[in-house]
Amino acid sequence: MRTDIHPTYEPVVYQDRSTGDAFLTRSTATSSETIEWSDGRTYPLLKVDMTSYSHPYWTGGTRVLDAAGQVEKFNRRYGKRR
Repeated sequence: MRTDIHPTYEPVVYQDRSTGDAFLTRSTATSSETIEWSDGRTYPLLKVDMTSYSHPYWTGGTRVLDAAGQVEKFNRRYGKRR
């Protein structure tokens, strides 16, 4: 295996934007934002839109999506055909 061609694989904290929950894991992703974790160390912080803390499959809830805007966009683009 060649050396110095792989990205660094280091601990990072992922935070769910909607719930605020966070978890520590390892990743090759980087960020300029940092957070101090419960162990007293500082880690890069990556904010994501959905994690298992907010995903409907894991929470049992439903998520409301704006389907009306998509239907109107389709009708404007293609018209009402019969």
